[in-house]
Order: sequence, then structure tokens, then C-alpha cells
Amino acid sequence: MPIAAMFLGTAVVTFPASIWMSRVGRRPGFVVGALLGVSGGVIAGLGVWLADLLLLSLGTILVGGYQAFAQFYRFVASEVTDEAFRPRAISLVLGGGIVAAFAGPMIGRFGGSLLEPEYLGSFLLLSLVSLLTAGILIGLRVPAATPGAISIEKGRHWKAIVSQPAYLVALFGAATGYGVMILAMTATPIAMVHHHGLSTAATVIQFHVLGMFLPSFFTGSLVARFGVLRIMFAGVVILVGHVLMTLTGTGFGSFAAALVLLGVGWNFLYIGGTTLLTTTYTQAEKGRAQAINDMTIFAVGLACSLGAGALLQRFGWQSLNVALLPWLAFAAVALAWLGHRQRRLFKPAHAA
Repeated sequence: MPIAAMFLGTAVVTFPASIWMSRVGRRPGFVVGALLGVSGGVIAGLGVWLADLLLLSLGTILVGGYQAFAQFYRFVASEVTDEAFRPRAISLVLGGGIVAAFAGPMIGRFGGSLLEPEYLGSFLLLSLVSLLTAGILIGLRVPAATPGAISIEKGRHWKAIVSQPAYLVALFGAATGYGVMILAMTATPIAMVHHHGLSTAATVIQFHVLGMFLPSFFTGSLVARFGVLRIMFAGVVILVGHVLMTLTGTGFGSFAAALVLLGVGWNFLYIGGTTLLTTTYTQAEKGRAQAINDMTIFAVGLACSLGAGALLQRFGWQSLNVALLPWLAFAAVALAWLGHRQRRLFKPAHAA
């Protein structure tokens, strides 16, 4: 329930966060988002202290709100760089997840036994890290848009933005990567309990997180060289590889290899989808375009998170993953369709 509440907080806050930041600027929005993390950690810690599940979930909802604001870091990277460097900038921002892969579990484990009751310290440390983040973000300077650009050019209606073929494919591709990743990642620890210990499951998840973020240091270069649609298509193929790897058995190697492929496939689709999305809107339209994109992605993530346990229980680990193949096939068809439409998918990289 607290984890689902966090995804709910992200999905609910994403749209208003984007619209509000388009009016007041990125820095105030990011600072407020970090302060949500501060308050969320304190309230969740209070919920742990009082053994109150609802209070704990309220705290994680606020932490999810912090995550909603943080999702827009990657868009800022795209907004302050030129078109040629944009994919690399987005990749490098997401590459910060490598730090999270080690620091997050380390802080959680350290704080778990720091205070009584257990995990109270973890949430208080979350508040401290969020407070430090807010202090850093106060010094953020984002170059202003062209004077008068937003006041004169109001932009298209959101329906006109969303109905663009490139926007739809960018959204569907990123949502596919995120949804498949959340569904399989959430089910993995549950599935591994039947075959391995909890520590082994934690190791596999760490491999998965590295697979998610380590490619970020070269995904942007691959996008610039081969074109965004090709990299997104490669992401779909890698996710199919994840499904096939789950069919090789339930040993540690099978789980670890499958989860690494899952992370890399997500990385290609998410960075590729974000890069493609930035080509579909103007400065005046970014608030609406980014908000609808991220809100939809996290709504898909919420549904997959909530459904993972039930689907695993009903179908089993391998059948659950096989059931993802039609979704991935549809994503591949959508990318091929857009590539054919734009006459770019099979052209030389410099023309893509």
C-alpha cells in the first residue's frame, strides 16, 4: 500500500506540477518538490513510529509528489542544450540513477536500524537528503525563454499536441518501457522468494537498476548516431530478450540476465521516447505536452505496480512475462509505422 501510494502521488502531482512550473519557472517548482520530499519523509516516519499505515501512506504519497517534480529534471536538460546535444543531455541526467542504485539501498539499510522502531531512521534520512537537495536547487539558474514567447504564443490546444503521430509514438514507447519494467520488477522479488533468499533477490534488483541507468552514458550518443526510432526499436527487441530469458529457468543467472535486459530495454525506450517527445511541442506548449506524457506514463506504472502481485499469482512468473509479448509487438509496429511515415527508420544515420 505505501509503495502504490507513492506511485499514486507521482501520477496525481505530475500534471499540476508541469503546468505550475511553466508559469513560475523550474527553480521554484523543483524546490517545492524537494520540500514535499522533506515533509513526506517526516510524515512517513511518524507513521512508522505510531504504527499507522494510513499516515505512512500519506507520507509516501508526498514522496511520490517529490518524484513527480524530479521527473522534469530531464526536460530541463533538453531545454538548455542545443538540438545536437539534447539526447546526450537527457541521458546524462538519467545517468544519475547509478548513484541512486547504490546510495538509495545503502541509506535505507543504514537508517533501518538507526532508530527504533525499525525504518524510522530511513524516512528521516530521506527527509534530510531532500532538504539538502532543496538547498542545492535554490542555486539553480535556468536560462529564461525568449522574451514574450509565452505571452504572445499561447500554443496549440492539448488535443492538437497529443494527436501528432510522433507524440503518440513517443508516449506509447516510453509508457511501454516503463509499464513492462514496473510490472516485471515488482513481480521479481515475489517470484524469487519461492526459489532464492531475500538477499539474492536484492542483488538481482541492484543488477536491474544498473541495467536501467548505466547505459545512460552512451544512449544519447547512440540516438545521435543511429536515430531515435532505431534506438527505441532496439529497446523493444531487448525487452523481448528479457521475456525469452525468463523462459530459461528460475536460477539466479536467468533472473539476473532477464532483469539486466529489462533495465537496458527500459533505458532505450524511456530516453528515446523523451527525446522524440521534445520534437513535438513549442516552448509555449511544453507544460501541457510534458504533463500529459508523464502523467500517462506514471498512471501506467501505477496500474502495473498494483496488478503485478495478482498477475503473478494467477499466471506464474514465466507466463506473466510471455503475456507481455503482444504489448511489445504493438510497440514495434507503432515505431515501424512512424519510421515509414517519416521515411527515416531505414535511412543512413545522418539523415535520421
